[in-house]
Amino acid sequence: MIDTSQLTESDLSARLVPVALGGEIMSYGFARCFHEAYGVKTMVISGVNVKFTSSSRFTDYRIDPAMGEGDEAIAAMLRRLGSELAEAGKVAVLLGSADWHVRSISKHKEELEQWFVVPYNDFALLDDITQKGRFYAICEELGMAYPATKLFDCSDADAELNTEGFTFPLIAKPSNSARYDTMSFAGKEKIYTVKDPADLRRVFNLLHEAGYDKELVVQDFIPGDDDAIRSLTTYSVEGGRVAAVSGGQVVLQDHSPARIGNPSCILLERSEQLIDDAKRFCEHVGYRGFANFDAKYDERDGKFKFFEVNVRPGANTWYMTLGGVNFAKLIVEDFVLGRQLDYQEAYAKKLYSLVPAKVVRDFVPNLEVRRKCLALFASGDAASPLDCAGDTLQHRFWAWLRASRQYEKYERYLGKAPDRR
Repeated sequence: MIDTSQLTESDLSARLVPVALGGEIMSYGFARCFHEAYGVKTMVISGVNVKFTSSSRFTDYRIDPAMGEGDEAIAAMLRRLGSELAEAGKVAVLLGSADWHVRSISKHKEELEQWFVVPYNDFALLDDITQKGRFYAICEELGMAYPATKLFDCSDADAELNTEGFTFPLIAKPSNSARYDTMSFAGKEKIYTVKDPADLRRVFNLLHEAGYDKELVVQDFIPGDDDAIRSLTTYSVEGGRVAAVSGGQVVLQDHSPARIGNPSCILLERSEQLIDDAKRFCEHVGYRGFANFDAKYDERDGKFKFFEVNVRPGANTWYMTLGGVNFAKLIVEDFVLGRQLDYQEAYAKKLYSLVPAKVVRDFVPNLEVRRKCLALFASGDAASPLDCAGDTLQHRFWAWLRASRQYEKYERYLGKAPDRR
């Protein structure tokens, strides 16, 4: 394991090298936060050129074909890179911006720790709690609310899809998202809304024939718009004690089929129930590092119901920094400097938004929520991780171009917006 016991904070600007796999918003958020905290560049390794990240002055962006060649190719690439960085006297922190990155890192954690600080749990724990069936079993044990759920084995083509006691429509999604995310086939969606038993059989057969051989989760459909969704991010130290927390009300989600459910706009908001439940979960399983919990408020019984835990910072974790706690510093303070972390909450009155104000104005149906968000835009308290005046002109152009396309995207998937001007 890499020895950081003699490292001091004054050494970090010269020796710290964050290494982030994947070029999307999560990696840009890492790079921005590491630069703001320590003045260092983040080495970003991706299979494609994500221009708002590659053009940033906060990144050393590298395109490597290994990123598209599977676990072993990535591990081999990291061995070479880790050896180079170690020989140069660098302290490299290895980070993943997607679930499959983190799984790949965790599978090879014992070996990679020769050269990298690896701020992730052992694979056995990671794999266990990311299986949705197992996650719900833990929720049941701890008294955490979750949607009524049934599991069906997609490896059995003739499985009986018994939905007795459920009312359609229902939600269907793969239990093993890491396995599913690597698959490509016609008709693939991140989450399926099934309208009747025949539609459920169609989705089940689609996944089975595509080669998905894990469980299909079928759940009660919780009514409510995007603003019923909640996101909660925690950071836990060794033993599972939560040392930092942030989260909020999702105002808008992405509605494109490949990204449906990914929050685009989050109003920072504290929920005692969600925080207490997440603390108990992390302590119960002995979780260390970042976790991101997805939940939804069920107006039928007044409870927040958990959908899943992501075993990494979520793509939108920059909202913790926006709320007052630089999320990259937590990793360094804990895993690199070995300091004790006092409990912190990051709930400044802010709006995290990857979309312009006009998208919120025209596509958020809840009048009260819409007014809150527009007031934060007007007061300068709405921000995106990509909106960084200190970054290059090229980065700011690509960030602007991405934002400028959002209105058309929401019209494409939600239909023409009512005129609320």
